Amino acid sequence: MSTATPEGGAAGRRVPVIGNETTGPIPVHLLFRDDGDDTVPGVAAGIGVVGGPVAAVREGTREGGREAGRDGTLPRPAGSGPQALPAPVRARPVPSGDPALFERPGPVLPGWAGVAVGAAALAGCAAVLWWVGVVPPVVQLVLRLPVLPYNGIALGWWALLALGVLVGLFAFGGLARGRVGYAWVLTLFGDYRGSVRRTGLVWVSPLLLRRRVDVRLRHWRSEPLAAVDANGTALRVVVLVVWRIRDTALAALGVADHEQYLREQVEAAMARVLSQLPADAPLAYGGGAPLHEDAPMTLRDAEVVGDALTRMLSAECAPVGIDVFSAQPTRIEYAPEIAAAMQRRRVAAIDAKHRDMVLTSVVDAVDDMVHRLTTRGLVELDDYDRKALVKDLTVAFYTGRTGPVEGA
Repeated sequence: MSTATPEGGAAGRRVPVIGNETTGPIPVHLLFRDDGDDTVPGVAAGIGVVGGPVAAVREGTREGGREAGRDGTLPRPAGSGPQALPAPVRARPVPSGDPALFERPGPVLPGWAGVAVGAAALAGCAAVLWWVGVVPPVVQLVLRLPVLPYNGIALGWWALLALGVLVGLFAFGGLARGRVGYAWVLTLFGDYRGSVRRTGLVWVSPLLLRRRVDVRLRHWRSEPLAAVDANGTALRVVVLVVWRIRDTALAALGVADHEQYLREQVEAAMARVLSQLPADAPLAYGGGAPLHEDAPMTLRDAEVVGDALTRMLSAECAPVGIDVFSAQPTRIEYAPEIAAAMQRRRVAAIDAKHRDMVLTSVVDAVDDMVHRLTTRGLVELDDYDRKALVKDLTVAFYTGRTGPVEGA
């Protein structure tokens, strides 16, 4: 901030100059008009006051916000609270799978039934061996069994032994341990036979192919994904998705890989949602921090963007048996190649907003002081003295709020 007295001034009158390292010199006398205009014009280099260019830009942006948006959607009306992103007018076909494929209970028995049948089969085989005399005499004496001579094994006994062994293997081979949070999808020769969600020791036919599916509530945090906003600005977005498998048959058999399907749908839905809104508000609204509720909706409204993304993912993943409970962007930032430029732009917007506020408060303070001096009769000022006093007070107040004064 500096003041200077240029050479060749009219009648030796000082012309104070406002300037700093980011703005060019601005003559203070340009802030005041000799005509009867009641409005105070704005200052160059982004300094906006009442009736100035920044206010005009805000009015223009507010009017433009009522126009139709992309894909025939309408932005949030002025004065309304947060709302969800409207759906595009052009509806997309929802993917569908096999209508006959849905989860149903599979054939399963309690584990004790398999253990009992297997034990009975083993006992039957042992009894046959003892009856034909295959058991050694020592073992028979230890078990206090009658000693029977061995006279060979007839074909019928062989059939009974084979049957007992098969029943035992079938009984013990079907035992399985069901775990909390997991389910089995059962298939037989490629045909879906049902799903098992029971826990503990159960018995499932060994002929059925079992595929374990995780049905717990799960979350997935994506890597930084590339996207663009409504203005075509490159972004990097990280999304957190909370989901769970609702229909094990659809998730395991209705799609090749349900987890890969979910990841790709997240990327597609994110690109569709983010392309409907700008990343930041226009500079007239603060360049990223809306000043009031009339400001247009942006991607900084995390709740609105998350709700739209959740609804879209739920609709896309329902046909494959996946329930999406929440899909929230945890980080939305500019792409590395433009991050520095956008950061400089936002810093410049914040600096312009600060200077706008400072200059407005200075003008109000000068007006109040001059009004008090004249109404209380402390000084009597003509038009020339009034303007000179206003200029000096403006320079003094503005210099005191922004930095030291350097005499030229």
